[in-house]
Amino acid sequence: MNKRPHQDTPITVATLDDLSALADYSLMDTLNCDPEAKADGVDHSPRQVFSGHYVPVRPTPIEDPEYVAHGKALFHELGFADTIARSDDFVRMFSGDLSRVPAPLRNVGWACGYALSIYGTEFYQQCPFHTGNGYGDGRAISVLEAVINGQRWEMQLKGAGRTPYCRGADGRAVLRSSVREFLAQEHMHALGVPTSRSLSLYVSKTEKVRRPWYSEGSRSIDPDVLISEPVAISTRVAPSFIRVGQLELFSRRARKQEHPQAMEELEKIVLHLIDREYSDVIDQSLVTAKKVVLLADEFRSRLTSLVANWIRVGYCQGNFNSDNCAAGGFTLDYGPFGFCDVFDPHYQPWTGGGHHFAFLNQPAAAERNFYSFCSAMRPLVAGHADCLRQLEDIQSDFPKVIQAQMEKMWAAKLGLDAFDADLFRELATLMLQTPVDYTLFFRELSYLPEDIEALKKSFYKGPTYAADTEGLDKRWSAWLTHWHSLTRPGAREELSSQMKLVNPKYSLRDWFVVPAYQQAAAGNYALLRELQDVMTQPYAEQSEDVEKKYYRLKPPELFDVGGASHYSCSS
Repeated sequence: MNKRPHQDTPITVATLDDLSALADYSLMDTLNCDPEAKADGVDHSPRQVFSGHYVPVRPTPIEDPEYVAHGKALFHELGFADTIARSDDFVRMFSGDLSRVPAPLRNVGWACGYALSIYGTEFYQQCPFHTGNGYGDGRAISVLEAVINGQRWEMQLKGAGRTPYCRGADGRAVLRSSVREFLAQEHMHALGVPTSRSLSLYVSKTEKVRRPWYSEGSRSIDPDVLISEPVAISTRVAPSFIRVGQLELFSRRARKQEHPQAMEELEKIVLHLIDREYSDVIDQSLVTAKKVVLLADEFRSRLTSLVANWIRVGYCQGNFNSDNCAAGGFTLDYGPFGFCDVFDPHYQPWTGGGHHFAFLNQPAAAERNFYSFCSAMRPLVAGHADCLRQLEDIQSDFPKVIQAQMEKMWAAKLGLDAFDADLFRELATLMLQTPVDYTLFFRELSYLPEDIEALKKSFYKGPTYAADTEGLDKRWSAWLTHWHSLTRPGAREELSSQMKLVNPKYSLRDWFVVPAYQQAAAGNYALLRELQDVMTQPYAEQSEDVEKKYYRLKPPELFDVGGASHYSCSS
């Protein structure tokens, strides 16, 4: 993460002019622009981009923007006044209109290309030209980098219109998917999971697009209707948006010698990544090859910790390709994601994702993305035998490192000092056979129940349980007794408090979000804002009304419903 010396007093940003004083466009000022780009950013048709790190693009504003919500916690962290979110010039800029921004803000943003690897295999057919030179930010346009209280943030509009990477699409995001991402990013941050953040969300009062989606109550796997939906622009924020797939693109060009500057561009993007995301842990005076080794080691640490955290909170990325894997080691691209209700190792919210991206297969998917990352780094260490060997050792140790992270995470969820394989194996079996609600079960366990009656709040009681209630109850009681025997004696209150900091009470389940975005589409944002307040305090007990509404089992009638249980696309 690129840091700058802290100011004596925190910055207060009350106007767009205040924000403009913090602008610092490091990517555009230090990396290579596509030599075929248009300086004015009017570059909205699909085309091949053969070289350069970015393409200048002018966002396409949404019509008649209306304020929906802003990231209150992020505003506070950045020193932004809440009132700025509704100010005319802030709304104008972050709904896509850069034409009147105050200097030194720029009236052109940028989009980046990247490659695509699915489970470690390079793919080209998603590129309309079948060359890999047309794949990248199709509807995401960064509009600002700012250094705020010593930390660099990049602000990126999602749904801001077409770019050269749009592959023929309209470049728009609909309110439905924008609400999901806006809520999810701040929920994940509150859960303690590294993530991009949500700055703002604006919707058009007049502009709509047609999208395939599910009719009400549909249990179809694929969308069964075309609906007209309001378009929206959300602004997501991160230290950078460099992806593993981005590094792969430049490595591929260097490996295939696709143009004379290919190796130079690979080195520049990697050094830029280090400056943006790893400058506090990598000595800038080292040669590039040694920096790459340290980068790989630190990225492995972040990625393994990230995925263990995903599983800790019941999150499934759904589409964990290399282009959806942030090279900074945080959660990026909330498309067909989901938080599981029923514990299921094969839970997968995306109908096109397959088992390889399912809930408990995420460590293996992360390993394949790390393989893609290391492969992308190899040209930079090819002439340094020691560094190449170290890179290969770091890659080969990934399974061991992530296994240790997973065991540490499971032990923490269970309130144990050390992972117990037998205890966990029996628990996983019981959770599947009963079955149980993942979030409710671990939260109820955090109260240290003496018998299984409290745990039954989390039971969905499937066919196996109905057929053998007495037998499963006995096994649950035996498991609970075994678990109690492994927890530290005494200090029950301390242990319970510790477990409650690991096991959230509230989870952003899609069946909570569906009515929120449906009401928002009709201009009523009350439920959306209520969800924002609840889900940014996921470990707190909150009120009785909140508990009754949001701490409960999924209603049977909502299982297998399209949009509430699964998605074929994110829109």
